[in-house]
Amino acid sequence: MTATPRFYFSLRSPYSWLALEDLISRYRTLAETATWLPYWDPDGSMLAEIEQAGGGYCYTPMSREKHFYILQDVRRSAAARGLTVTWPVDRSPWWEVPHLACLAADRHGRLPDLALALTRARWRQGRDICDPDTVAEVAAEIGLDGRAMAQAVSDPEVRTAAVETMLTAYRDGVFGVPFFVRGVNRFWGMDRLDAFASQMGVPPADPVDYAAPIPVGADMGHAGGCG
Repeated sequence: MTATPRFYFSLRSPYSWLALEDLISRYRTLAETATWLPYWDPDGSMLAEIEQAGGGYCYTPMSREKHFYILQDVRRSAAARGLTVTWPVDRSPWWEVPHLACLAADRHGRLPDLALALTRARWRQGRDICDPDTVAEVAAEIGLDGRAMAQAVSDPEVRTAAVETMLTAYRDGVFGVPFFVRGVNRFWGMDRLDAFASQMGVPPADPVDYAAPIPVGADMGHAGGCG
């Protein structure tokens, strides 16, 4: 089996954040070879474009009970990794802003860098990454053009890439994140990363250091989205 592995992530999801931390810290080789693809809750305009192109978006509303469970579970899971979660407050979430910024960063081969920086800004620091000013700040912190990243949501080329990315997710049967795909094999959830890596023949790092700094600018895969 030679299909390129795909890693679907969402900056909204705490489990996607933890899987990303695991991927970078435990399976760096896999992080460098997989195609990273953002997956998010599309707004009405984006959803209409996706549906017009023959796709869709799978979403199941979360119950109050599940929400409270996740609050506990994420704290436990983060603590087990030596990480501290700072739960963000989503005041006016517009998920196209950070996720399309990632696709814009792909033009420079920096999608994984920005995805990592934004998810850590959200889950480690509690920052509002749906605020274009925050996106600009985070992007600038890693050497990207902050203004261009923050304005990607209005860039026609990036929006076209966004629709194509969501169509790929639709064809892959993505219904939640993190989601890993290789050929016909699919793995959902952060606790499936080990099985995914095993199928790829990638052993885990030993020891694992979640506190180790990640080199900015490293080539860690290409989403193939727009450029």
